[in-house]
Amino acid sequence: MSQLSGRRLYYTINAVAGLAIFFFGYDQGMMGGVNTAPDYVRVMKLGYSTYEGPSEGWVATITEPTRQGGIVSIYYFGTLIGCLIGGILGDRLGRIRTMVLGSLWVLVGAALQCSAQNMAWMLCARVVNGIGTGHLNAIVPVWSAEVATHTSRGAFIAMEFTLNIFGVVVAYWLEFGLGFVADGNTQVRWRFPIAFQILPVLAFMACLPMMPESPRWLVKMGRDDEARAILGRLRSEDGTAEAPQAVMEYEDIVSAVGLEKENSGRNSYISMFFGRNDGGLHIARRVQLSVWLQIVQEWVGIAAITVYAPTIFAQAGYGPRKSQWLSGLNDITYMLSTLVAVLTIDRLGRRIGLWWGAVGQGISLILAGAFSRLLKDNPEKASQYGGAAALFVFMYTFIFGATWLTIPWVYPTETFPLEVRAKGNAFGVFGWSIGNGWLTLLNPVMFSRIGENTLHVFGAINFLSIPLVWAFYPETANRTLEEMDYLFQSDSPFVWDEEEHFRKWKEENEKNREVNRIASRKADMVESPDSKEE
Repeated sequence: MSQLSGRRLYYTINAVAGLAIFFFGYDQGMMGGVNTAPDYVRVMKLGYSTYEGPSEGWVATITEPTRQGGIVSIYYFGTLIGCLIGGILGDRLGRIRTMVLGSLWVLVGAALQCSAQNMAWMLCARVVNGIGTGHLNAIVPVWSAEVATHTSRGAFIAMEFTLNIFGVVVAYWLEFGLGFVADGNTQVRWRFPIAFQILPVLAFMACLPMMPESPRWLVKMGRDDEARAILGRLRSEDGTAEAPQAVMEYEDIVSAVGLEKENSGRNSYISMFFGRNDGGLHIARRVQLSVWLQIVQEWVGIAAITVYAPTIFAQAGYGPRKSQWLSGLNDITYMLSTLVAVLTIDRLGRRIGLWWGAVGQGISLILAGAFSRLLKDNPEKASQYGGAAALFVFMYTFIFGATWLTIPWVYPTETFPLEVRAKGNAFGVFGWSIGNGWLTLLNPVMFSRIGENTLHVFGAINFLSIPLVWAFYPETANRTLEEMDYLFQSDSPFVWDEEEHFRKWKEENEKNREVNRIASRKADMVESPDSKEE
């Protein structure tokens, strides 16, 4: 693939990165079906199974929900460790090598999981798998952001997240189909789906050696000639390093690297978190924005809907098989909604996407909770109230896929300086791991204690997120990665002050560029033979 350039190279990188993101979605979606497999429940001692006839097959009943939740949530402990390791390696070894190492961790973890014979074995395997996933989550979006153009960076990553949810869809329907084999009471029902994740990871690893390294990381490491060659391939159809767009971008990267290296003492996670020696670049502020955006992403309700949607479908009078069909259809709607993000994330910007997403999600959750309450109080009207609750479940999922799914993953890849960008994105994955692990354990307790009012709690959090985004999260769409340092140089954390500081810098920078252009033209006129003859 060394001869590819321009759009062909651009889309090839997008597809290869998409393999890793597909695996990520598949890996998350897979455990939903594994947890309901009767043989898995028996091996892990989570409960018992009963035969419900030819139409339903074997159905598992969980008597140890804490053990079940522990197996699922310990994976996020692994991703938390993996993202921190991946952030360090990504900045030191490069994006490509770190992704290869993460893939190796995943392969080992997947092999251990699909061969697990008891709970202790499974717990260790989940941690190993999580470490590999953390590596990939920390680096793949960064690699994508660093090769993309500033006007299509969001769409570039959003297209990968379409494959992410496609992974969820594949996991769901694969496990649904295996539920019909021997009435669902076989080892294949859960061991094969776990093993299946190895295939996209192997394909990803096979492609990586042919992929270009991030030009920004190469400049940081002093490998300028390689960086210029790769930028030429990315920004021009003929692959020339002298293409105007490639030259201008290279100069901006060099300038940003020079600014950042003046304060190299901020490289450690601790220095970043507390903002030590950051030379006024306010790294700690960016860390907080990344961590909390990912935590809030989980608290706007997606984990609750994932858990509660089958219950709503069942209470509406649908049988287990039909509830499964509806859950699978909801996943397909989820996948299609990510295409809206591809079209809007750069055009409307990150802030507007988070705003309208929060409003739509909040309304959907509150109404889904209200109709669920009516469904409980009026079982004779199950078809009407249950159908309405199911509609708002679908609506919530669609809006989340179009907005809050993608934007919190894009934002940390854009806001950090090149020198610590991999570590910066690792902080985002750190927040995602905390939010996911926390709610994986908390959701069952909330639904057990307050039932459908859980949806009202998450609905309210959506509306609370609106002033948070308005006040503290500046727009990053259609700005180059190198411009972010100047956006966050404002001493005030409020968006309006940051935007004013950026506007002044932009005006000054344009004046300087114009002065340099005029000086360059005058120098050319003095040196030209025609001017000497005159």
